[in-house]
Amino acid sequence: MPGPRRVTIRDVAAAAGVSHQTVSRVLNDRPDVAEDTRNRVWEIIEELSYQPSAIARSLISQRSLTLGIVTAGLEYAGPSRTLNGVTAQAEDLGYTLLLKELPDFNTNDVQPLLNSLLERRVDGILWAVPEVGDNRAWLDEQLGGLPVPTIFLTMQARPDVTIVAIDNYAGGRMATEHLLQQGYRHVGHISGPLDWWEARQRRAGWHDALLAAGIAPGELHAEEGDWSSASGEQAIGRLLARFPHVDAVFSANDQMALGVLQAACREGIQVPHDLAVVGFDGLPEAEHYWPPLTTVVQDLRQLGCTAIQELIRAIEASRGDGARYEPRLIPICPELVVRESSRATRIQGDFVPHAANISACREIS
Repeated sequence: MPGPRRVTIRDVAAAAGVSHQTVSRVLNDRPDVAEDTRNRVWEIIEELSYQPSAIARSLISQRSLTLGIVTAGLEYAGPSRTLNGVTAQAEDLGYTLLLKELPDFNTNDVQPLLNSLLERRVDGILWAVPEVGDNRAWLDEQLGGLPVPTIFLTMQARPDVTIVAIDNYAGGRMATEHLLQQGYRHVGHISGPLDWWEARQRRAGWHDALLAAGIAPGELHAEEGDWSSASGEQAIGRLLARFPHVDAVFSANDQMALGVLQAACREGIQVPHDLAVVGFDGLPEAEHYWPPLTTVVQDLRQLGCTAIQELIRAIEASRGDGARYEPRLIPICPELVVRESSRATRIQGDFVPHAANISACREIS
């Protein structure tokens, strides 16, 4: 037996006593509809439980209402947490997502993927792949510009594209200045892979905070990991061997910090008395490490939401529905959450933290 007939826009129009064009204008929030007519149409829509067709809406607006999302490394916490904000914001704004994952971070052969998205008539693209090595080289080949509005996440600033990124430099500086405030003076660093732009920015924040405090960081004071807990455990072993006076470590992510805590426990090193530890990311598990981990929290959900909001703004401008659009850099400021892994009772001197890391950040709503 056939199911109940689907309510159409013409059914709504007949019940409201208006044309189907008027119903369409109400659905698209057009201003050329009298307020009492608008209210009457919405009453009928609710009464009949009318569900507008996404296909019909796209034909009316000449949009696909689809966004292409390009990502890589979904096995990492960062990209998956960012997608949480992307999907939530896109759904709130009435857009469907078409997700494409690159085989690895270093891929530069992206034209087939771009063509695939364009064939499906996406209204815009969010490039959510971190900048690693020269994986932005393909952008320089787009001499005529990208064919649809495109927003990038997590990459070095450049004037021709819009970038939404966590201020990793400010976060690295926050972490290091916190340790200096606590009285630690031999602050080492465990970076992520230095072909990652994010890792280089966090290391630069550590380096400049020490310089501002009159401490010259050397090559022996930093080690490189690969973001994994195991690499953090190995890196702290090498750092202790090369820099035996180290009394604090800024780890470029929470997972490597977990490896540092594991190694310290095994070697009988008391945290934070003998060695203070600060991480980066703000993983929910960080407060359950032992001791609970001080960390720089990056709000990746906000990163994803902000990127989608900006992409919609760029799409509207490209269709003449919004103000003229100019590419820009949108930094998202991280936040330091202090826990037991870095709280010291031996605060020394008159160190005053450098304020530039706060003023250089601005919250994006």
